[in-house]
Amino acid sequence: MSLPPDSPGRRSGTDLGEHLSLLRRRRVLFAGFVLVGGAAGLAAQWLTPSAYTATTQVLVAPVGVQEQTNQVTARQREPLNLDTEAQVAQSAVVAARAAKLLGAAELEPVEVTVPPNSAVLTISVTAATPGGAAAQSRAYAAAYLANRAAGAQAALALQQRAMLAKLRQVDTGLDTVTEELAVLPRGSAEHTRALHRQSVLVRQAASLTLKYDALKTTTVTPGSVISDAVPPREPSSPSLPLHLGTGLMLGLLAGTAAAQVRDRLDTLLRAPADVERLTGLPVLAVLPGHGDARTLHDLASTVIAACPGRRLLVTGVPAGHGVSLVAGTLAARTPLSVLDGSDVGDLTRADAAVLTAGLGVATAEQVTEAARRLRRHHVPVIGVVATAGESAAPDPVPPRQHTPLGKLVAGPERSTDPRLASVAGRSRRPRGTPS
Repeated sequence: MSLPPDSPGRRSGTDLGEHLSLLRRRRVLFAGFVLVGGAAGLAAQWLTPSAYTATTQVLVAPVGVQEQTNQVTARQREPLNLDTEAQVAQSAVVAARAAKLLGAAELEPVEVTVPPNSAVLTISVTAATPGGAAAQSRAYAAAYLANRAAGAQAALALQQRAMLAKLRQVDTGLDTVTEELAVLPRGSAEHTRALHRQSVLVRQAASLTLKYDALKTTTVTPGSVISDAVPPREPSSPSLPLHLGTGLMLGLLAGTAAAQVRDRLDTLLRAPADVERLTGLPVLAVLPGHGDARTLHDLASTVIAACPGRRLLVTGVPAGHGVSLVAGTLAARTPLSVLDGSDVGDLTRADAAVLTAGLGVATAEQVTEAARRLRRHHVPVIGVVATAGESAAPDPVPPRQHTPLGKLVAGPERSTDPRLASVAGRSRRPRGTPS
């Protein structure tokens, strides 16, 4: 089942075909831009300095006293949040500590990533030399671990001080209760309440003592390096596929745009398809390149069927181009009175007109202007015959090829062919005279 002409599938296919046809017409310009884009990509590849990337992998371990926590994901374990740790590793504090370790004023930026479902930080640094990249990556890893250890130690010390203060407070309360028990009479309500407070304080003191001892014995392990950075053998940038592909893509886009602009500005008719595309007039035939008997027969049949009268005007674009060829062919093969425009009255006598456009010579503006001029004189244009030159048409008619065209269309002399003589006589009748 064929698609209707206005269906989206038919329109998209037609648009694609038109674009491809445009690129074929402007293939030299298009190919030039693509080559320039590729050359620019290669030049960028050659001019961009090489850069090397080294990577250190750090296994992050929890620090402090571990308690039972709610585990959401491997990346978000409390109190270990690897997304937060990745941001800490890229912080200015870690960068300053890493620069101090290397004795440098400033280091290259670091990139930290977290592999999925892992407790590993990937610390990568890109530098101009392989050794520099490896050294800076190791420095960032060491600075991160040192910073994490220092933070954990400070947090533990703060917890120890807080726990010790609570323990001293409980001990003070316990001493006070013990002194009260010594003076209160046994069996009294006050003595019972004092015993209860004493037991509570004893339990609190025991719990705080256990926690304090745990904090004092906690070992801070911020993590460990599981894969140390080594100087890379190959540069990570520039990338030849990236630069070349980008250059070719930019050249492709620029070439397509340039071809579109050039095709819109260039109205020279180089092929029969250009005539219909730029002028909207149908192409009746191509002479003499395709002037075989079948083509000439189809041309004569089309002209006879489309001509509303008996007088046909043949005019050339540029002026005179291909007129003798087309007029002679039509005069020999049709019963029409063929006018070539040599007489000043041809334009007023013509019932229809055929334009001859010289391929590679005529422009769309010239053809359009010629058609507009004919329509202003109420002469309809049947179509355009594209001519590639002024050579004689193939398949000539021997009895008529020696008859001068001027005598055929306007002269009083008689031809040896009775049919052509009647055609010549009709060509001289003024418009409106019955034939």
